[in-house]
Formats: sequence, structure tokens, C-alpha cells
Amino acid sequence: MEFAITEGKRMFTVHRGRLALISVVAVGAVVALAGCASGDPLGGGSGSSADAQTLVVGSQDYYSNEIIAEIYSQALEANGFTVDRSFRIGQREVYLPELKAGGIDVFPEYTGSLLQALKTDAPGGTSDEIYTQLTEALPAGLRALDKAEASDQNSWTVTQAFADRYNLTDIASLTNVTEPITVGGNSELLTRVYGPDALKETYGIETAGFVPIEDGGGPLTVKALVDGDIQLANIYTANPNIESDKLVALSDPDGLFFADNVVPVVSEKVDEKAAAVLNKVSAALAAGDLPSLNAESVNDQKSADVIAAAWLKQANLF
Repeated sequence: MEFAITEGKRMFTVHRGRLALISVVAVGAVVALAGCASGDPLGGGSGSSADAQTLVVGSQDYYSNEIIAEIYSQALEANGFTVDRSFRIGQREVYLPELKAGGIDVFPEYTGSLLQALKTDAPGGTSDEIYTQLTEALPAGLRALDKAEASDQNSWTVTQAFADRYNLTDIASLTNVTEPITVGGNSELLTRVYGPDALKETYGIETAGFVPIEDGGGPLTVKALVDGDIQLANIYTANPNIESDKLVALSDPDGLFFADNVVPVVSEKVDEKAAAVLNKVSAALAAGDLPSLNAESVNDQKSADVIAAAWLKQANLF
């Protein structure tokens, strides 16, 4: 049995025993940004290799990642590059092979999660140490440009009421829970190094079941948590409504989740001019930017291209 739920510009199909997200978000009209000749990396101009080739910019099937990809795309276009958008192409298991094969030239990634996907035994460490490990782990043909201060951290999240009931403060304190814990998140979570298996192996926390909710920790995941259909969810810390929905991201003193700074991962087609454009975006993308950008998508129902154009203008990047 299934039925459709429409929420703003997104349509969800709910299956009995399973929640699935069908992305029908239109990227919208591409904002044409004309640059003027300048020595500044975001000042436009001609004569670069951009005249001869198109850069494919990709994104995860996740609204926040799409916004960053659109920021990259518009910044590149403002500097004379031709961009082919390939957005909402799935989670890492889907797009990483294409990225490795050279089918995508620019992708907004997250340092720690990508590192753990490439090297499951990575030692972790500080944000800078994780970035260094990532640069060493990337396969031939790919490189990481400058990381941003902005991050969208994985977290194990519960409701405030659940945290109060069992005095939950960090991930390890989930051992206080005496009722069955059902976990919710994207289906890929089952195979991630920080998934339910890690809860058992690292902390001795038994879970009662798993509900796949394919919206990247979005509104369906939050609703399932608030309604009590699940007790524990993988939700990103840049979710704009963690506070308003009375959720608690459990602290992670043992480093189960690595620092997840936003970073452009690029192919060999990205020349130094294009790299300079993307690095300037990273330098301007501050820690507090993602929750506010995400709120414009989730709460105000603005499209990624509109959100990106406004941010670039506010940041004085064109």
C-alpha cells in the first residue's frame, strides 16, 4: 500500500513498512551571471580553458548539498565557465563511482564522511588532520580543494523528551535506555562505519530494528522521530529545525563521526582558474551559513538557484 504526501515543492511516497523519498525538486532556471574582465578569480574574463570545455557539477540527493553545488555552479559561470548541472544523483554509493571515473568534475563533499567511505580504518583526528588524510586517500584523478569552515556533521539524534527520560547526553549514554531502540535513516546507513553495527561494537548498544527513510535526515526522518516511530535517527547538524522540533544531537566525545567540513572534490579538468573560484567560495562559506541556507529551502521553500544567487551576492563574490 502506498500514498503520496506533497510538502511544498517536494513529493513523498510512503510505503507500508518503509518510507521512501522521491525527489521532484526542479533546480529551476539557471541564473546567468556575466563577469567582467578582472584579475580577481571571481571577476570573469576570457581566454581560459573554460572556453573549450564544460565542467560537470554534481550533487547528492540532499537539498543542502544541492544548494552548495548551485553556489559552485553560479560562481564558475560568473567567471566564464560553462557548467552542466547533474544534481540529486543519489548518495555516495551511487555517485562516487561516477566521480572516480571522471564523469563529474566538481562535487561538494564532506571531509570526514568521504574519508571514511574511502578508508574505513582512517584514524580520524582534528579537522585539519582529517583533511590531510582525505587528500592522501583520494584516488588518482581527483583532488580536494580548500575546505570551508562550514560543516554539516553527522549525528545520532533523539527527541528532547527521550533524552530527558533517560538522561542522554552523548552517544555512549544510550546504554541508559531500557526500551527498544528503532533506528531511522537512509538505507545506506546500515553499511556506514558509524551505523547501527558501530553502536553495538563500540558502545554495546543493541537496536531493535531499522526503518529506511530516504530523505537524508530531512522532514520525513524528523517526523518519524517526533512521532515516536523511531527513537534514534541519523540527522545532519545543519538541519535548520533541530531546535524548533526539540531534538538533541548527542555529543560524540569518542569521535565516532569525523569532522565534516564542506570541500570541493574536483577532477583533472578543473584548472587553476576554476580552482581559485571554488577556493574563494570555500573561504567565504562560514560555519553558520548552512543552517540559514537550509532554512530558506526547508521553511521558505525557495529553490536552490535563488538561495545560491542571494548568498553569492551577500558574500560579494560577484
